Amino acid sequence: MAGSLRALEQRVRDDLACLCLPPANWVVPAPPVDGRPVHDVVVIGGGMCGLVASFALRNAGIRNLRIFDRAPAGFEGPWVTYARMETLRSPKQLVGPAYGMASLTFRAWFVAQHGDAAWDALDKIPRPMWMDYLRWYRRVLALPVENEVEVLRIVPEGELLRLDLRGDGRREDSVLARRVVMATGRDGTGRANIPAFVNDLPRHCWAHSSDAIDFPALKGKRVVVIGVGASAVDNAAEALEAGAAEVRQLARRREMPTINKLMGIGSFGFTAAFPDLGDDWRWRIMHYSFQTQTPAPRGSTLRVSRHPNAYFHFGVDIERMAFIDGEVVISTTDGKILHTDSVILGTGFLVEPLARTELDGYADKIALWRDRYQSPAGLQHAQLGAFPYLADDFSFQERDPGTGPWLSRIHCFNYGASVSLGKTSGDIPGISEGASWLARAIAAKFYAEDIEQHWQRLLAYDTPELRGDEWTATDLPDEAVPARAAG
Repeated sequence: MAGSLRALEQRVRDDLACLCLPPANWVVPAPPVDGRPVHDVVVIGGGMCGLVASFALRNAGIRNLRIFDRAPAGFEGPWVTYARMETLRSPKQLVGPAYGMASLTFRAWFVAQHGDAAWDALDKIPRPMWMDYLRWYRRVLALPVENEVEVLRIVPEGELLRLDLRGDGRREDSVLARRVVMATGRDGTGRANIPAFVNDLPRHCWAHSSDAIDFPALKGKRVVVIGVGASAVDNAAEALEAGAAEVRQLARRREMPTINKLMGIGSFGFTAAFPDLGDDWRWRIMHYSFQTQTPAPRGSTLRVSRHPNAYFHFGVDIERMAFIDGEVVISTTDGKILHTDSVILGTGFLVEPLARTELDGYADKIALWRDRYQSPAGLQHAQLGAFPYLADDFSFQERDPGTGPWLSRIHCFNYGASVSLGKTSGDIPGISEGASWLARAIAAKFYAEDIEQHWQRLLAYDTPELRGDEWTATDLPDEAVPARAAG
């Protein structure tokens, strides 16, 4: 089927040509600073979000951009690193980063290689296959991701931003940009959520689900997994399949979440309306989603429960963990004691701008939801309050006016945008819509900032449509009498 994939790639090129994409760059070039070029946009992250954001920017005629990712080529994002589910949760037909082009969909890519019958038989998308699709997406669109380049810090320099870099793939120690897009994924505005109860444990006996975990080393060991969300369940399954003696999942909740509530209102209308719903509705919807929690997929849960040495324990509140005589001893608030060899934290991520090294020195200047919105009684939520309160172009806003004007040039195109703009910068269903909003907004900002130069371009434009030989001028007679009709 290699020929079919080559045919699809030609179809992508033809579709782009028919749509006149990408257009010529129209952005007024920024003058070099001390001989150093100034890029219009730097995108941090070459995973799904970074790829579609870069594609959208290029299709908006913003061509002077760089894309950096700290991972080796082909290993961007979580898909073949710390994600451990067998398949994606999203239905296979969702168009994801296709950005309105049928030829760029996962379906087109899959059918070109495996045929329509295989597509009809496919239930959910295997996780590694989704990564293969993203690798192809990057290649067929020739998106210039620079791998093994880590952005250490974003530093304001007058009207520009300086990005300090490290990594084997970097060509320079720093670059200058007018705007930065942080397409940095699930933990892109925060960090892994590490509960305090592991503070007294040796590091070798616990891991977060986003860590590189040596699962074969768990063979014959007792394992406790904290949480029953998707990542917790997937890591429990990996431990069981690696031969763990037992795996116990501990959850504070009294029962397993079973309904993905946001699926009940998912639609283009919801995606489009969410940023304009007002603070009360946005907070109420996201609070309800957090409280009800998205359940682990059915297949992932069955992957655990089919093992006779797997146990789900609900209503467990951990008081402390201690390392005693070579094992982890877990004490619960109701006086129970559990002995284990290893702990995996399926506790997700926290949104915490202060934890981002890229924003070091000024993250406290970013406006958070708790700075802008007073939640009603009964709807308080500390985690929601820590999300950045973003403008409609995904940019950070100042907590106090005048203290960080450069923040409006940093765009939070990652999970941190969820409360302000909905699920449009991380989840597969709305990613193309989010990228479209982002590119349109950045294009509008660039044009407005350079309006004087665009005005001068208007005045200076002198390419004639007519050459002067298309007509003959005549004088109007003193009295023009219409000619009589013949006959």
